Amino acid sequence: MTVLAIRDLTLRIAGRELLAGASMQLDTGRKLGLIGKNGAGKSTLLKAILGEIQPDAGEIRLAARARLGHVAQEAPGGAQSLLEVVLAADEERTALLAEEAACQDGHRLAEIHERLIAIRADSAPSRAASILSGLGFDAAAQARPSREFSGGWRMRVSLARALFLEPDLLLLDEPTNHLDLEAALWLEGWLQRFAGAAIIVSHDRGLLDRCVDVIAHLDRAKITTYSGNFAAFLRIRAERQAQQTAAAARIQAQRAHMQAFVDRFRAKATKARQAQSRLKALEKLPDVEALVEDAPTRFAFPEPEELPPPILSLRKAAVGYDGKPVLRGVELRLDQEDRIALLGANGNGKSTLAKLIGGRLAPLSGEAHRDRRLRVGYFAQHQAEELEPDGTPLSHMQAALPRATETQCRAQLARFGLDADRAETRIRECSGGEKARLLLALTTREAPHLLILDEPTNHLDMDARDALVRALADYKGAVVLITHDPDMVELVADRLWLVTGGTAQPFEGDLDDYRAHLQAERRAATAPREATAAPASSERRERAEQRQNLAPLKQRLKTVEAQLAKLNDEAKVIDGALSDPRLYEKSKPDLIARATARRAAIAREVEALETEWLELTEQLEAA
Repeated sequence: MTVLAIRDLTLRIAGRELLAGASMQLDTGRKLGLIGKNGAGKSTLLKAILGEIQPDAGEIRLAARARLGHVAQEAPGGAQSLLEVVLAADEERTALLAEEAACQDGHRLAEIHERLIAIRADSAPSRAASILSGLGFDAAAQARPSREFSGGWRMRVSLARALFLEPDLLLLDEPTNHLDLEAALWLEGWLQRFAGAAIIVSHDRGLLDRCVDVIAHLDRAKITTYSGNFAAFLRIRAERQAQQTAAAARIQAQRAHMQAFVDRFRAKATKARQAQSRLKALEKLPDVEALVEDAPTRFAFPEPEELPPPILSLRKAAVGYDGKPVLRGVELRLDQEDRIALLGANGNGKSTLAKLIGGRLAPLSGEAHRDRRLRVGYFAQHQAEELEPDGTPLSHMQAALPRATETQCRAQLARFGLDADRAETRIRECSGGEKARLLLALTTREAPHLLILDEPTNHLDMDARDALVRALADYKGAVVLITHDPDMVELVADRLWLVTGGTAQPFEGDLDDYRAHLQAERRAATAPREATAAPASSERRERAEQRQNLAPLKQRLKTVEAQLAKLNDEAKVIDGALSDPRLYEKSKPDLIARATARRAAIAREVEALETEWLELTEQLEAA
């Protein structure tokens, strides 16, 4: 059944045409990813579907009695508890319960009870609690008044209300922007199970690959739909582009050939008739436009000089605020080639750890050793609020680099796509993406050895996200990343640190292992509610016990493999340095001695780890 039909839709905002004669439809159960560059009209189209703005032409038709769900821009902030706020989103249930309490008519009471059963009113509290839990609110938080939470957390409550309704059509505009990685992973699973239709505006490729089965591309005021997820869209669109470009080239060659004949023989009586015939044929050739591709977005980080490892080490460090520790017993090391992603729910201390690493917080106890030459670039979204509204990107860069020339400041801005015009645009007139580019330019202005990126992609479109990933791949410094984007973690990070339980430590495994870890935690959290369920069979218990017994072996094996890879990489660097004749020409015996000693130590460590690897492998095979 078609839940949404759009026919010949035209939308204009402030005289600018966003859509012209656009059409598409969406059937029940389909998940549609709505994509396009910033400013293409994605959010405007959602507003039109909601009825918040009227089309200039065409129509938007919803199925009869279809329920719409969306995330309200005004986040709840009253005295009601979070659970009560979410339950109140189902207005029919709320009204029926109020009527039931006051009703004296037995016949009407029966009707009310029948309807309450139909809408699963009895399970509503547990469903609402489950959604809130998935979005990061524990039982204690669910009982607190919504006014006690910040705007970002309230937006999660708005999202919970929309999900709780289980509408026929769910509209989500960048749903992961206010989430941490853990909540984003949970939302992916929820959307995959959701039985209704959905339109999802997102720049998150992973979300569009794993949760949608139709892509609608807004481009040049038109909507083009593609079956499949985002990866399928890229493949199909590339094929269409190649076909269109080839067709345009073929028609152009025909035109040139015919025109040359006409120009050559038009004046000759014997060829005049043929020339006229060619002219008519020329007029009938179809117009096929070669695809005009936008210039690809490119970012470039200045290259720092190399520092000896480690650039930072933390030993039994505690860190917090006003003398109260948030994290204790932190034992971590950071080398210049490291790419670290911080895991852990919001509120567990990821940003606090990032500030400790970046030198913005001193340890309350323990030790933090850093190379005295270490330069740190720190990116955080809230910094956009500190930009001077009447300033320009150029004026901000000149203030940050007072000794640099205007040309040098413009060059740094150009590294992040802020060309001459954008460099002189008032900040108040800049888009969120342009502000994010400016912050990246400011963060990297002094070629830092360490980049700390706290949610760097929130306002970047897909092209800019891709550019950021490519730039980080070429960057010669260390990266500490905090993001809700699972794809960003997988593409950038080669190590994971988990911040939970009042401390931070390496997480042995990849993001799939972390997903499994989160699922296991949620199952453990819901176990008390499921205590009355039928017990597992002895066979299932045995398998679970076996998996539990093998888990430490598997985790240790991954740790050993990661340590071996890192040591082998370090050995290659040392071997390359020792084989360079210039090292001996410089007559630096101390440096040569240290490198030789470190190379021997690495060989011993590798031998011990390889022996342990063989023993672990044999134990796993035997099990």
